[in-house]
Amino acid sequence: MFTRETAWRGIALLLACALASFFPVIAGTARADNPNSSGISDDASAALARMGKTLRVKQFAFQARTFRSYAGPNGELLHIAHTMKTVYRRPDRLAADVTGDDGSIKLVYDGKAVVLYGAEQKQYASIPVTGSIDTALNAVEERTGTDFPLADLLSEDPGESVVAGVALGGQVGTSTIDGVRCSHFFFEAPDMEFELWLEDNERSLPRRFAVTYRSLPGRPIFIAEISNWDFSIQAPDSEFEFQPPVGVAKVELPSGEKPAPPN
Repeated sequence: MFTRETAWRGIALLLACALASFFPVIAGTARADNPNSSGISDDASAALARMGKTLRVKQFAFQARTFRSYAGPNGELLHIAHTMKTVYRRPDRLAADVTGDDGSIKLVYDGKAVVLYGAEQKQYASIPVTGSIDTALNAVEERTGTDFPLADLLSEDPGESVVAGVALGGQVGTSTIDGVRCSHFFFEAPDMEFELWLEDNERSLPRRFAVTYRSLPGRPIFIAEISNWDFSIQAPDSEFEFQPPVGVAKVELPSGEKPAPPN
């Protein structure tokens, strides 16, 4: 029998696969146990400070494409891909569209509630919340057990948030990504190591992430390519509002229930 609970489980599992698969690149380091970042080199610290300054503007948009490996039923490493478009406006507006091998999910926050919409399921759920974007994303995590991708880039101090908990790090080379010269950095944190490519200019925008989970079976890897940064966007309020399409039903979130983890 198809109940509201099973409908929500479908959205929750999709949310876990689509969003959580993107998030660990930054959040895994931000929530590490060791808060000491004194081992980060001066050139890396300076680039991260420039990135933080660039991202502390009122509004921007970006796109991303990710690939993640995960353990299959027999322990083999399999891969899943997602694309994502995010529109951000301080202090309390956010819209994200994620599409991947496992379907699509839309998240919008209008300062009053976060809406999660599963297009294939034709279902949506709403979480009443007011306050900053950080507050809204924390509410999503508490209700669904799912973190939002690249949340540290949307924090009040992105440069600090990205490397909170990092033991050491510094520049290891340079690369050209989409025609833009980038500085290539390597960082170590408890149980993982990650690489970050920042534009080699005053903006220091992130262009690529790669993380290796050393403590997980098979040492799975996650890669994100970030592009189409837009700081001229003037998103209307309607960008952050959700109007249910015809035939789409609302489901209630079980309080505090966590979805099953993705494969």
